[in-house]
Order: sequence, then C-alpha cells, then structure tokens
Amino acid sequence: MSPFLNIPYYPAFDRMTPEDAATAFESLLADATRAVDALERGHTPTWTGLMRPLHDACHPLFDAWGLLGHMLSVMNSDAWRRVHEALQPALVAFSLRVGQSRAFYASYRALRDADRNVPCLTPVQRRILEKTLQAAEQAGVGLPESRQQRFNEVQAELARLATDFRNHVLDATKAFTLTLRTRDEADGLSPALLAVTAQAARDAGETQATAEAGPWRITLDHAVYAPFMMHSRNRAARERLCRASATRAASGDLDNTPLIEQVLSLRREMAALLGYASYAELSLSNKTARKVETVDALIAQLAGAARDAALREADDLLAFARAQGFDGATLEPWDTAFWAERQREHIYAYSDEELSRYFLFPRVLEGLFQLAERLFSITITPADGEAPVWHPDVRFFRVADADGTPRACFYLDPYSRPATKSGGAWMNDFRTRDRRADGTLQLPMAVLVCNQSVPVGGQPPVMRFQEVNTLFHEFGHALQHMLTTVEEPDASGVNGIEWDAIEIASQFMENWCFDRPTLRGLSRHAETGEPLPDALFDKLVAAKNYRAATAMCRQLFFAATDMDLYARYPRPEWPDADAVKRLNAAAYLPTPLLPEDRFLCSFTHIFGGGYAAGYYSYKWSEVLSADAFAAFEEAGLTDDAAVRATGQRFRDTLLALGGSEDPMAVYRRFRGRAPTVDALLRHCGLQPSS
Repeated sequence: MSPFLNIPYYPAFDRMTPEDAATAFESLLADATRAVDALERGHTPTWTGLMRPLHDACHPLFDAWGLLGHMLSVMNSDAWRRVHEALQPALVAFSLRVGQSRAFYASYRALRDADRNVPCLTPVQRRILEKTLQAAEQAGVGLPESRQQRFNEVQAELARLATDFRNHVLDATKAFTLTLRTRDEADGLSPALLAVTAQAARDAGETQATAEAGPWRITLDHAVYAPFMMHSRNRAARERLCRASATRAASGDLDNTPLIEQVLSLRREMAALLGYASYAELSLSNKTARKVETVDALIAQLAGAARDAALREADDLLAFARAQGFDGATLEPWDTAFWAERQREHIYAYSDEELSRYFLFPRVLEGLFQLAERLFSITITPADGEAPVWHPDVRFFRVADADGTPRACFYLDPYSRPATKSGGAWMNDFRTRDRRADGTLQLPMAVLVCNQSVPVGGQPPVMRFQEVNTLFHEFGHALQHMLTTVEEPDASGVNGIEWDAIEIASQFMENWCFDRPTLRGLSRHAETGEPLPDALFDKLVAAKNYRAATAMCRQLFFAATDMDLYARYPRPEWPDADAVKRLNAAAYLPTPLLPEDRFLCSFTHIFGGGYAAGYYSYKWSEVLSADAFAAFEEAGLTDDAAVRATGQRFRDTLLALGGSEDPMAVYRRFRGRAPTVDALLRHCGLQPSS
C-alpha cells in the first residue's frame, strides 16, 4: 500500500516516492470529496455535527499533501516537482470548494448565533469558529458566481507561481559554482570550509580534491557563502560570489522578475474581489497588528533608534579597513562582511573559527535539551531507529514531562544538502495534539530542518555560533508546538496563532545563547574538551551588539519593502517592484546596494512563502520575545528557582495555549502587562529616539 494512504502516526518516510504520491492522491481526493459532499447534504450545525466531522473528512488528504510538500523541500528532485505540480491545482480547488460551501457557511453562522443565545461552545471552540467564518469569507464564499470563478483562478495561479518562485531560487543557487585551484585563491578559508568545499569538488567529479591541496568548489549555499564572504582574502572571488548572489534567479529561464509582478498583481486583484483596499489590509486582518499604520509606526520607531547608529557603524568600518591597508574610496558589498569580521576580531580578540571549535553539534544538542529541562521541566531522549526517516542524517527524539509522561516527539534534519534541500531553516508540525471522539489522545510531532555546515573528511561536527543560534530558534518553534495543552487541532500548538506572533517563542530561545551557564553547558572544545572559557564568553557577549544597528536596519528594509509592495504599490513614481526596493534601500540601509542588485528575485519569504505583507512579524515578535526574556532577567538569571518558576509560567501561557486565545491576551497573562520596545532596544544596545 502507498505510504500516503492510511498514514500511521509515524509516516513511512523511508518508503515515500513520487510514484506513490501520484497514485495515492487520486484516491485520497475522491474519498475526501465524497465525505465532504455527504456532510454538506446532511449535518447539524453543532460542533460534533459539523466542525469536527469536516476536519476529519479533510484530514487524510491534507495530511498526505503536507508530507508531500515536506519531501519536496528536503529531498527535492524533478520527479517530486512533477508530481507536486500535477496535483497542486486539484488540492487548491478542493480547499476552495470546502471554503466556499454556502451550506457550511450558513451552519457556521447558525452555530455562532446559537452559542450567543445559549453558550454551547468552549472558548477554544468559539475562537476556532470565528476564524473558520473569517476564512470562509476570505475564501470567497460570499462572492457571486462570476467573481468567485475569477477568485478561484487567481488562487490556483498564485499557488503555481509560489512553487515556481521557490524552485527557481533553489535551481539558481545550485547553478552557480566557483572553483578555486590554488592555496592563494583559497587564502583565509578555515580548515572546516576547505574540507567542505573540497568534498563538493569531489562530488562534482574532481576525484583528487583534498582539503589541503584543492580544488575547492564554492557555491551560493548559505553554509558556504556566509563564511566565505567573511574570511576569504580573495577579493575577486568574493566579488564574483557577491554579484552572483545579488542576481540569483534574475535571468534566463530562472528569472523571477515577471513572477514578482504577477504575484503582486494577482494578490491586489484577490484583495479587491474580497472588498479590501490592498493585499496588506487583507493580510493584516488576520494578524495582531491589524492595520498598516500600526506596522508603519513600529518600523519608524525602530528605524529612528537605529538609523544614525548604523551610519556611524558604516563610517567606523571604512576607517578601520583603511587603517588595515584597504585603499578603496568606499567598501563594496563584497567587502563588508570580510572587513566586519576583521574589525570584530580586532575589537573583541576572537575569531568566528576559534569560537566554532567550542560548539560540537552533539554537545550543543545536549546543552539545549538541558536548558529545556531547566526552563520547562521536560526530558528529551534520543530515539533514533524508532521511526522511519527520509535521510540518514535525520535524528529522532522523544519528549516527556519530568515524571516520565510522554508529551511529544520530533525529527531533526540538521545538515545542508544544497542539491536536494531548500535553504534556510524551519519547523513543521507533522502531528498535532488532538483528543479524538473515542477519547484517545494524539501527541504532537514536529520536524526541525536546518542547513548547518556538513562535517567531512573526519572533521568534528562543529557549528558556527550563528548556526547554534538558528538551532535554538527552530527549537523554540518546536517547543510551542510540542508543549501545548490545547486538544482541538485547529488551535493546538502553532495552529491558529496569528502570523505576527508566531516568532515569539523561537526568538525568545535565541536569548539563551548569551546566557553564561547555558553556553558553558553546551560548549566543549573539539580538541581539548574544555568548556567555553569565561574570557571568551565575555568577548562574545561584548560582541553581541557589534553592528546591531546595521542588522536592525537590514530587517527594517525588508519589512518596509514588503509593506510598500503590498499596501501601496503601484504608484506613478514606482515603475516596478525593484524601484520600491531601491527607495527603501536608500532610506534604511547605511550603504548602497549594487546597481545590478535583484534581491527581490530570491525573496522567497514574501513571494514563495507565508510572509507576504507580514515580514514585519519578525520585528513585531522580537519586541515581545525580548520583553519576555526580560521577565527572566528581572527574576534573576542566576537564581535557579526563579528561572524555573518563570519558565513554568512561560510554559503555562505562551507555550501551552497555542492558538486558543488572542496572542496579546496570552502575553499579558504571562507578563502581567502589555509589551514595550524597551527591552529589545536595550538588548541591541540602542536607545529609544527622543
């Protein structure tokens, strides 16, 4: 039987093939359609008569579709792409068919009216119902037939364009390589990066390649690109990589430029069909910010605190580079990361390579799990081999309460695979906490996907500090999904949480990367076994806010560009989307972009992902996460009892309640007040503007 049919709790990832998916989905779609048709013909407008049966009717199809999407993102191939492309229109059509059912919509409203007259729903069910009504309205349930038909065409085309956009970025990333053949060309690269890039050369057919003698194959994969730009003394090679990255997916068959304009146009049309003034207005109706003006105000407030400091950071970096022998009039984009790393090394007297020797991947995991035990009273144990996996690198773990009660499980796919795996890092929810009608309880299951550096050639599995930070971030998402107490699947874990609040738990966990006991606990030197010395920790903390204003302005540039494109574009003075990007680059970035920069062509967050008119969510959530961490600071980070008590309160609110309540209400329950930006600005070494 196909592993996409009758999917067990532990999906058979090791047996999933594109061929299996193609054959299974015809049956799954037919079964789901029959079940929905029958329910539409005969149901009662109650929770058990409609809401839960409708979820159960759709779940097998949507579960399988989610797993197919997962395989596409972690084991990408032409075959997986073809089956995804072939099946996607039918899945979109089915989702719209359910969302646009006037019979279901009438029953939702009848259930809401009945509950208002005589309460019959729990608060969680009431919130789910309200979101279901809004989703139906935003799926076009109230549109006349002709407009609904056009709405459905727009939805199908947007789904196709998002997939094409992501695939173009992945293919463009894979398409560029630069081979270095002499030690002079590879000057500055760390032993770990030399080993990784020599392995890449061997994989590409350079059978004699070695870390010591080369050749070395340099790619745009972030695990290679970022350290190369920081450390390579080969300025010409840095320039080639920088220009290639800046123009990724911006030419030839992989050019995303026309897709960008199509996506923007179609989303404007979709919003107009639903009666919204802009796509941003539609998007924000489902978020805690609610209004474009609120987002604009946050961006302006943070920019006011960061812009002048970012300009000073740029001037200081140029002065430093000139003092070290740089003779250019200005630093080019391919110079910035290199000289910034040299300046950081000079000021704080340690290198990224030196620091990475203290972060062995197995020990980092162990320390992360110890922190989770300290904060949230859980235990995490390896369970490799107890569940099928999609790649040999994938790990499997179980989560339990301190008394041994099982809580959840999760997969971890840690390493970069640029040929088959999408870039970046993310968390997916494979299973949700769910109390079934028969009384049985399904426990949550999550997957963490990262793209950290691959250990090769007998090298120890060390992590760059930024990779440690990323792991903590994704683990925060997983904790929120796994430690939920909500047993209605549509509001359990990360489900039902407004998008601009979804990053709170993940960004909160990043703060612990700068906590001395935590970092000492997860560090062991690759050669000596010694924990991170206090002196090096102090340097790391001192360097935490190095160029923090520049980093802040970069994120605000992304957020402002996103909001302009979806709230205000087009305008006569903006002939195309790239003009919007350049205007915001001039307003927010302390140094100019390359003239040929086409960053939007690889901005998957807003064109191929879920952050359209929502990129501000990172900063919105960061305000709350910094304020949440401040609660631990106020309790006393060295007071173990206070930390555990505050951690339990964090677990009982922000982690436990999922999407069952408004995120701001949940936050106030944890903090006892509304959040402020003060903690974020303090953590970044910035002061509020007067």
